[in-house]
Order: sequence, then structure tokens, then C-alpha cells
Amino acid sequence: MTTARANVHGTAIVLGTRGFLLTGPSGSGKSRLALACITAARQAGHFAALVADDRVDLALEHGRIVARCPPSIHGLIEIRGAGIGTIETVPAAVMDWAILPVAAPFDPRLPPEDETFPLPLGRVLPIVRVPVEEGAQVLNILQALIAEKIGF
Repeated sequence: MTTARANVHGTAIVLGTRGFLLTGPSGSGKSRLALACITAARQAGHFAALVADDRVDLALEHGRIVARCPPSIHGLIEIRGAGIGTIETVPAAVMDWAILPVAAPFDPRLPPEDETFPLPLGRVLPIVRVPVEEGAQVLNILQALIAEKIGF
């Protein structure tokens, strides 16, 4: 049996027991948001780690979307304007949600209901939009929006 595979532009992280694929155009704040989520979760005593930053290998395995890091960028995260940093990673994670970083002005003010992110694997992930404005408490935002599904 052949496994469907694709390489996508994005960042994949694990928070607690859930995997999140951060998506959006270059410069939209994916890496910054991922680092903020990981840092906040760890400070709160929860497990959090990077899977991959900038490029993510996705595979459809046993009906689940699994993210892995291309070997050439393992353990690396871009800190825009500062350089490339290193961070603890996990080798793979099942992706449960897509995070779309959004910046003010928010248009539309509220996201579409049941918004999904289509993957090249023929599947979709539900989207949660998260503001990337300065001072946004990203973990609190995620917990307020999808508390029952965040994994802690």
C-alpha cells in the first residue's frame, strides 16, 4: 500500500497531546507564533515541542495526518530578523488542527464557521485563527477558542 506524502510550507508543533500545523504566507508570523506557543506551554508545565519549521513533510498514515521534519532543517527555527535558532523537537506528530496567524485589522472580524485548511493529501484540518499582535497571550487564546481540544 502506498502512503500519500507531501511537503508543505508551514510550521508543525505539538502542544500537550495535540499537533498543530501553522499555515500562512511567508512573513505572517508562523515561526514566531510557534515559538510563543511552545514557550508558554512549557512555562505552564505542559509538554510542547517543534516538529518542523518552514517546511513540513506530511504523510497520510492509517487515516491520520502525520508531520515530520525534513532532515536538513531538523531542530532549527527561524527567528525573523535575528537568525536561525535551535529548539527541542519531536520526530513526528499527528496533526489535529491548522493555526492561521492573523494580524489587525481583522477582516473579516469573525472567521467563517467550520473553516478548514485543505491539504495536498486530500484531507483537511480544522482552522483556528490566532492573533499575532504584540502582547497576545497565544496559549490563553488557544485555550479560550478550543479548550476541549487543546490537549491540556
